[in-house]
This record gives sequence, C-alpha cells and structure tokens, in this order.
Amino acid sequence: MARTAGDVRRIAQTGRVASLIGVEGGHQIDGRLSVLRQYKALGVAYLTLTHGRSLAWADSSTDAPHANGLSAFGRAVVAEMNRIGMIVDVAHVSDATMAAVLDVSKAPVIASHSDARALADAPRNIPDALLRRIGAGGGVVMVNCYPAFLSSAWRAWDARRTAFAKSVGVPANVYGARSPAPLVAWDATNPAPRVTATMVADHIEHIARIAGRGAVGFGGDYDGINGTGPEGMTGVEGYPLVLAELVRRGWSDADLAGLTNGNILRVMARVEAVAKDLSATAPDDSIDPLAR
Repeated sequence: MARTAGDVRRIAQTGRVASLIGVEGGHQIDGRLSVLRQYKALGVAYLTLTHGRSLAWADSSTDAPHANGLSAFGRAVVAEMNRIGMIVDVAHVSDATMAAVLDVSKAPVIASHSDARALADAPRNIPDALLRRIGAGGGVVMVNCYPAFLSSAWRAWDARRTAFAKSVGVPANVYGARSPAPLVAWDATNPAPRVTATMVADHIEHIARIAGRGAVGFGGDYDGINGTGPEGMTGVEGYPLVLAELVRRGWSDADLAGLTNGNILRVMARVEAVAKDLSATAPDDSIDPLAR
C-alpha cells in the first residue's frame, strides 16, 4: 500500500507493485466532509467526484445535471480535498463540473480513466478546451482502454448489440465466448470493429498535443470494462504495444517515463505540497442535507 509519491517510488525500487486506494463516486462521503477526512485517514489517495449519476453537489457526464457545475458544498469538497492532500479526480464528471473544479482547485487534478472526445464522441471523454486547462494546471489525463471510449465505430456497434440483447432479454455487458448464446450468434454475424493499440496511442498523442506530454498517463479501467479492450490489450500486459507504437512516432525514453509513471507522481507530489501549504487552515465540517 502507498499513500504518497515517495511511497510509490520506494516500493517500486524494491521490485514490488505499489497500490493506491481510490473512492469512485462522491456519493460515498454521504454529504459530510468529516467522512471525506476519514477516507483520507484510512489511506484513500483520490476521490472521483461522481460516478454514473449526478449528485446534489456535482454533475455526472452520463446523467441530467443537478448542480450545473458545483454547488457551494461541491466547492467545499474540492477545497477540503486540497487541504488534506487528496487528489481530485474529474473522470465521470460533466463538462460544467470539470470547468468548475478547474476554477476552484488549488492543486492539479487528474482524470483517472478518460479519453479525448475529439477522437471518440463519448460523454465520458474530455473536449479539447478542458484538456488544455487540465494540462495548464499541471494535471494529468489517464487514457482509458475501453473500446467504447477509443472508437466511435465500436461504440455504435455496442449500442446495436445492447439493443439486440434487450430485445431478447439477455444481459449485454458480457463479451466473447462467455456471452449469452443469442449474443454469441449475433456477434458471429455482426463482428465488432477493430480497436487496436494504435488507437490508444492516437488518444495519448492527441491529449499530448493539446495539453502537453506531461499531461498524459495510462488509465486502463480494466476492472470496469467487462473483459473488453483493444486487440492484444485485455490487461496491462498489453501496454508495451502502445509504448512501441509511440517510440515509432518519436517519443523519447523521458516521454515514456512520464507517461508510465512520472507524470502522475508529479501530480501526487504537488498535491502533497499544496496540502502542506494549507496545513494551518481549519477543517471544514460542512454537511449538505441535499446530498444525504
């Protein structure tokens, strides 16, 4: 287990894997900043402000808005995260909420598993204007390997597949040989569009062009994409395919070191430094009745 950038570096130097704890979805603080602090005390390094549903204080990209950005309590959440050294994660949030976070956060933010909307028009992906702001603030966008976020063609195919699954009463969120029999048959006659490591590299390069090479990392999302992934990349063991493609495109060893670990470790260290600067600030005990 790791709590700081120094922990990650120390653990990696021993040949072991450092693991960070995150909380995906601000509904899990139950409208109480005291709960946020308890998570931090237990070792939580980052909080994804929303998941798939909007909250009273922050909006999800895949739900109707409630806060139209951040409510006063939402701004207090971000401020308290800055104060205690918890990384703000804007994956899943709406464009308006992301812009509001960037307006108020004193520390760089991450998007822990998001891609570029310019290349694949999915609500969970980030438009160029916000990519640019994340990079300008020293943040990092960590590229997601879910085919629906990498390829508009795969996303459209999956929508057709989901509609068929619903029509025959079987779950759509299983892929490959383990799919229900009707979907195995449907897949045979409706093959998925190809999604490759080259497309992952395309998203990385686009984010790097807009936000800078220091503003991009790997986000994977392998625990959340139901066994899908680009060809040869159904797990993190496929990352070398992307690295090789980026080498072919002229990325240096230093660029790749930033992509694979250095950029996110820089964000972690800066978040820690901001918390140190704010250490004399009193805790905020705000409670949001609308969020409870």
